[in-house]
Amino acid sequence: MHHPSRRMLAATAAAVLATGVGLVAANEANAAAGCRVAYTVNQWSTGFTGDIALTNLGDPISNGWRLEWNFAGNQRVTQGWSGTFAQSGQHVTVTNPSWSASLPTNQSVSLGFNADYSGTNATPAQFTLNGTVCTGSTTPGPSPSDPGPSPSDPGPSTPPPPGNKVDNPYASAQGYRNPEWQAKANGEPGGSRVANNPTAVWLDRIAAIEGTDDSSSNGSMGVRDHLDEALRQGAGYIQFVIYNLPGRDCSALASNGELGVNDLPRYKSEYIDPIARIMADSKYANLRIINIVEIDSLPNLVTNTNVATCATMKANGGYVQGIGYALQKLGALPNGYNYVDAAHHGWIGWDSNFGPSAQQMLAAAQASGSVNNVTGFITNTANYSALTEPNFTINTSVNGTSVRQSKWLDWNQYVDELTFAQAFRNQLVSVGFSSTIGMLIDTSRNGWGGSARPTGPSTATNVDTFVNQSKIDRRIHAGNWCNQSGAGLGERPRANPATGIDAYVWVKPPGESDGSSTLIPNDEGKGFDRMCDPTYTGNERNGNNPTGALSGAPISGAWFSAQFRELMANAYPPLS
Repeated sequence: MHHPSRRMLAATAAAVLATGVGLVAANEANAAAGCRVAYTVNQWSTGFTGDIALTNLGDPISNGWRLEWNFAGNQRVTQGWSGTFAQSGQHVTVTNPSWSASLPTNQSVSLGFNADYSGTNATPAQFTLNGTVCTGSTTPGPSPSDPGPSPSDPGPSTPPPPGNKVDNPYASAQGYRNPEWQAKANGEPGGSRVANNPTAVWLDRIAAIEGTDDSSSNGSMGVRDHLDEALRQGAGYIQFVIYNLPGRDCSALASNGELGVNDLPRYKSEYIDPIARIMADSKYANLRIINIVEIDSLPNLVTNTNVATCATMKANGGYVQGIGYALQKLGALPNGYNYVDAAHHGWIGWDSNFGPSAQQMLAAAQASGSVNNVTGFITNTANYSALTEPNFTINTSVNGTSVRQSKWLDWNQYVDELTFAQAFRNQLVSVGFSSTIGMLIDTSRNGWGGSARPTGPSTATNVDTFVNQSKIDRRIHAGNWCNQSGAGLGERPRANPATGIDAYVWVKPPGESDGSSTLIPNDEGKGFDRMCDPTYTGNERNGNNPTGALSGAPISGAWFSAQFRELMANAYPPLS
């Protein structure tokens, strides 16, 4: 259903944000005639994350800025980003990072920090920029002297209230079991062995909000129906996939959507707004609502701008602004948790894509008004990349040759999803996301068990032979993404499985097709992608290799019985 396009265009390395906590000398800087600070926090029992949007309302600053404030209590900054933090007693000073010494008139910068405290956590009474007191210090939004957003700017938004959101919404909670998927799974021989696993509900078009009776890829249950059923089940959390951006899936065809490249207003008013209104119903206040936000979008803006639609979406800002809007509206829910799609190691695992992708995700989060609208990120959604490769690591050499030089890895920095997800989390924190973010990994179809699973490392002395015989990911090429032959169910959903990982999840419901293996006309916006055709000999994105796709597949999202049976047969850990 979703393509893991491999690297296409080299990108310049992203700037490294200056971070640190300690005593530093303040920069000599210009005077500022006016400023505004929007200060928000997301707190828990002994700590909090602070998010600051600083706007210069005075003369342009060209050679360095310095933001200062006093805490009212015993708050202590433990980590900062997008600036250099120093604290002496209750007094905090933040100076600009080396790459951001200028601050033009009416321009803003975003910075943040983690801190601990006890007792009360009052908002600082006053902020100063280069010695000048900021007016309207704690009020988000434009001031009278601010010209406001341009027509292409999503504009200021109200950050989520402090609330009492938990750090990990999957922890100590029962997941929602979608009865529509359960019925399909239970209808297959042996399907009852997996039918009780929680899976996500995909909202891949506007009609899915209310439910569709005539769709092959959605059921008749709408958002409210699923939320009510979750209450009936006594579930602690429910997962939705927000998946309807304008110009969706810009470099694939099997999962193109209903909205055109210029339909951002419709995306906001007809899709996100109604979803947010339903989820905001107070009857669902005790249900953790987890939204997986826009699969296969932001990385395309880094790797695939040679594709016309991707270039258009990068130029018009539709992806960044659309995701920013979704994060803002859904993040404002006191029981809402947003996880943004972060591709997978076989897509952005190269240095040329790794850093720029994190920066692109930061831009989308900043468009929402606060990085705190992001609970975390998800990798491998609807994909097949192995969770771990037990028979070799990125540091393995064969006869003096690094496995990175193999055709399979092609100089990638990662061999599997777990090492990639953990490293990418660190990268995301380094560019400005909260250190409390957690990662999800979709393990619905990356088990790669069965008789073809290698039982140990190869003894071959040729690096390509060694890797091909040792790897458990049996795909022909890591760029193959559609209905992969030989795949199996992976780790069952569970919370806190590894460092930095909030949960293994089944976001892609096993048994739902990635795309049709031949052209199937339909009115659901689902095109035909040759990567789903088992007779196709490939393109540059999969090294001109066969696709490895199963034959007889229906359109994306429709039930694919043969695939579901194969996934069960090749499950790892095996099904009992």
